[in-house]
Amino acid sequence: MKHFEDQVQAGEWDEVERYLCGFTKVEDNRYSMKIFFEIRKQKYLEALDRQDRAKAVEILVKDLKVFASFNEELFKEITQLLTLDNFRQNEQLSKYGDTKSARNIMLVELKKLIEANPLFRDKLAFPAFKSSRLRTLINQSLNWQHQLCKNPRSNPDIKTLFMDHSCSPSTNGARPPPPTSSPLVGPIPKAGTFPPIGAHVPFQPVVSPSSGAIAGWISSGNPSLPHAAAVAAGPPGLVQPSNAAAFLKHPRTPSGMPGMDYQSADSDHLMKRIRTGQPDEVSFSGIAHTPNVYSQDDIPKTVVRVFNQGSNVMSMDFHPHQQTILLVGTNVGDISLWEVGSRERLAHKLFKVWDVSAASMPLQTALLNDAVISVNRCVWAPDGLMLGVAFSKHIVQIYQYNSTGELRSHLEIDAHVGGVNDIAFAYPNKQFCIITCGDDKTIKVWDAVGGRRLHIFEGHEAPVYSVCPHYKENIQFIFSTAIDGKIKAWLYDCLGSRVDYDAPGLWCTTMAYSADGTRLFSCGTSKDGESHLVEWNESEGAIKRTYSGFRKRSLGVVQFDTTRNRFLAAGDEFQIKFWDMDNTAMLTAVDADGGLPVSIASPRLRFNKEGSLLAVTTSDNGIKILANSDGSRLIRMLESRGIDKSRGPSEPVNSKPLIINALGPVGNAAIPPSLERPDRVPTAVSISSLGTMENSRLVDVKPRISDDADKIKGWRIPDIIDPSHLKVLRLSDAITAGKVVRLLYTNSGLALLALASNAVHKLWKWQRSERSPLGKATAYVAPQLWQPPSGTPMTNDINETKPAEESAACIALSKNDSYVMSASGGKVSLFNMMTFKVMTTFMSPPPEATFLAFHPQDNNIIAIGMEDSTIQIYNVRVDEVKTKLKGHQNRITGLAFSQTLNSLVSSGADAQLCVWSIDGWEKKKSRFIQAPAGRQSPLAGETKVQFHNDQTHLLVVHESQIAIYDSKLECLRSWSPKESLNAPISSAIYSCDGSLVYAGFCDGAIGVFDSDNLRLRCRIAPSAYIPSLSVSGSNGVAYSVVIAAHPSEPNQIALGMSDGAVHVIEPSQDNGSHNPSNSSNPSLTVKQPTELPSR
Repeated sequence: MKHFEDQVQAGEWDEVERYLCGFTKVEDNRYSMKIFFEIRKQKYLEALDRQDRAKAVEILVKDLKVFASFNEELFKEITQLLTLDNFRQNEQLSKYGDTKSARNIMLVELKKLIEANPLFRDKLAFPAFKSSRLRTLINQSLNWQHQLCKNPRSNPDIKTLFMDHSCSPSTNGARPPPPTSSPLVGPIPKAGTFPPIGAHVPFQPVVSPSSGAIAGWISSGNPSLPHAAAVAAGPPGLVQPSNAAAFLKHPRTPSGMPGMDYQSADSDHLMKRIRTGQPDEVSFSGIAHTPNVYSQDDIPKTVVRVFNQGSNVMSMDFHPHQQTILLVGTNVGDISLWEVGSRERLAHKLFKVWDVSAASMPLQTALLNDAVISVNRCVWAPDGLMLGVAFSKHIVQIYQYNSTGELRSHLEIDAHVGGVNDIAFAYPNKQFCIITCGDDKTIKVWDAVGGRRLHIFEGHEAPVYSVCPHYKENIQFIFSTAIDGKIKAWLYDCLGSRVDYDAPGLWCTTMAYSADGTRLFSCGTSKDGESHLVEWNESEGAIKRTYSGFRKRSLGVVQFDTTRNRFLAAGDEFQIKFWDMDNTAMLTAVDADGGLPVSIASPRLRFNKEGSLLAVTTSDNGIKILANSDGSRLIRMLESRGIDKSRGPSEPVNSKPLIINALGPVGNAAIPPSLERPDRVPTAVSISSLGTMENSRLVDVKPRISDDADKIKGWRIPDIIDPSHLKVLRLSDAITAGKVVRLLYTNSGLALLALASNAVHKLWKWQRSERSPLGKATAYVAPQLWQPPSGTPMTNDINETKPAEESAACIALSKNDSYVMSASGGKVSLFNMMTFKVMTTFMSPPPEATFLAFHPQDNNIIAIGMEDSTIQIYNVRVDEVKTKLKGHQNRITGLAFSQTLNSLVSSGADAQLCVWSIDGWEKKKSRFIQAPAGRQSPLAGETKVQFHNDQTHLLVVHESQIAIYDSKLECLRSWSPKESLNAPISSAIYSCDGSLVYAGFCDGAIGVFDSDNLRLRCRIAPSAYIPSLSVSGSNGVAYSVVIAAHPSEPNQIALGMSDGAVHVIEPSQDNGSHNPSNSSNPSLTVKQPTELPSR
């Protein structure tokens, strides 16, 4: 401790962390997390105290962002300190003294945390070794290290155990024999001279290292060999997946014989990375896991909700981000989405074949012979934007989910002959894919965008029961199990399976990894009813531990799940049984107040991602939700918001306990996954210049739309002329401004932000009220025009040589609504939405910035459309233009990213569309938009683009037309001004659910179109919302320059007008209701509640 204390008091923070990393890592447990947080927080505050803002930003991005996923609000508050002249203005930091006293106070806290941390037990005092024994151990290690040297010399110069030893080659090229018995006496290394993080045990193990985690299983040779062959064909860490033999070299134990070709340090480095999935850790017989620090109170055991599904539940899955959204599939083929907090069923889809004409003859025959279709598996995609359903007859169906509770049909695939037994999502080679397996003994991989089959894996001799895709480093693979008990593993190639092992029980088995991806478990049941829950030693392809506690003869196939890297749960003997991952004895069991299945099938179960809720099936076709204290608190919070039916059940609610408090004690924290892969769960960032804050929340989490009928109830009247048919609110505005050129809702739906032609921003915020309990935007409650404390509005930099009114304006908002990026002809400005202060400015004209769009995976990267027709890909954090895209002939007027297509689409005043690859920024395709009949070609003028929620269809807006294009830039449908809407189009936008398109016209009219066919649903005349038909200068009637769509209310829009006004428009409530019947094919709609045997 003395060395550690000295380094802390000296402020040697890098050395402090290096020293700590020899004992623990930040994600090991809550004590370790708190230790690292306090150190990094102190380093951050000291940088702020000496006014080194650049260093503070670097610490925030590199060191503190790791804590954002655990406590987002705290990280946001830490970020806000950058906006203060003195961070002591923050109330919680007002008592912060000088640096020396702050370090001393922190050191006292750190010592308490270290002493309480179980990882430091027996490590706070130097062991009582005899000097002779310690010297013997050192000499043994140094001798072994020298034996592994490629060019061992007779008198090596070895100074430390903490760095790999290597003698320089002899001048004559001779290789003397390594020493075998003579001791090497070197200095004892000083305490604290640890190497960089990630290399804290660099010397070679004395025993032969075991094969890699996947490498030990996936071998091209005889699977009985415990160490398969591999050759690293590239630098360390690069593996050639196409070469099945390229996983492991045969490890050799040096024998002391001259001329032996020992395994190189690089090869061993690669071996260790593959073996553990984490950098530079040595393992001899498998991964050593730190015992979990937990309480049984962390296990969800209290029943907080009971739902009646109406038919036997076959599969369940919680949404990966919205912790209370539960997907359910049943034995009659229907699926439901439940909001467990509010008890609402958000969606319910009966089974039907979407396109009978495309169905294969075996499927059509199966449907005629047996109309009963069961859901075998339903599962969310990792990003929560899609879900997949595998059915007992041939097909899988993929739905898109838009975070509002609506499901839209995306793909229907006739996947297998017979039943489809499992479905999963994966991202091999950064391509979003669907993986299925079925009764036809095959595993298939499909493109998740277009449904094209990419791979088929054949080799099983029985129907394939389950699949488990995973990755280690850059090795991506699939485990599969068949009903004959065989486990196989596949790479995404055509070389066959790499593994052929037997699962315990030799029947139906499922496999799953722990949340951090480092531990592999399986659970299965034999034909005789014996159940087996085991952990696998990946390095040997052998069972590491078997968990006890099952009844002798289980009823049906036992289901299991894992959570928090800590617990296992399985349904058995009308109970839910729990195990600690590190202990084979059953930890506890609960009966969920009774009613769990006792015959035919065992209870099915599923944890939510945080492990705070557990869904279990009941014997009466129902579902019970069990919760721990965190889950109960989350449920109560949502209950309290359940008054307003139009409320969104899945607003961003942080149900985690406050595990990191800047000034408080350690909370009770669970460690979420630490091995998140960027291309598996796409990241989103909240503040471009300050790093990625919201890595786990790319999906905009917005309130749900209450009912499908609500989407169209206000637009039943084809021509709205009378103001009584609308609810219109003109927002108050005491600020003199020009026309509104940009307008957008905040992502939360609580405020509206406008940018006027004179470069001034205006922000209206809705307050909580009886009419709007959540404070979201509505035309029925007037908002408050938000003023900064200084009274100075947010104003963009302008071009002094050009009036602001003649300059292009552009604006983009961060995901968490805290920061806005904007330009009005001058530099691009980054504003803090809390303080209205300018954080920074960049990109001085010329050329002017004309459009802004944040990269979907990293908000440090911004695509900036320019007046000179180029697109600059700009990294805000390093203040550098990474590349310039050239392809347009006039200024850029629109940019839209699609993460599904991995593309950026641009539009310009040349009426041209261009598609660019996000990976290399190469141009993939371009096309000029088509001129409508009677219009001279080629077109010119401002063209805007916006992706639909499905991320594949593109709305293109030009004064001459609105059009829908597909991913290949083929025009699917278009509409041009005519008849009652014959003025040029000024703007258009999708509704939040993508079902409608709102278009504004230069005569003040508004058109509401169905997005599917661009059929005009409703025309809103200017007289319906403009009082007394106000005149806008010499241009006649005021018109909407820009339209904004509410992020969760599909019937609400806001109009930014040419006279500077802003109107919020909704249909009036006395406009009647409309409840269209859901169309379906009666011959293919299953209503029989026939029970099927358990899978």
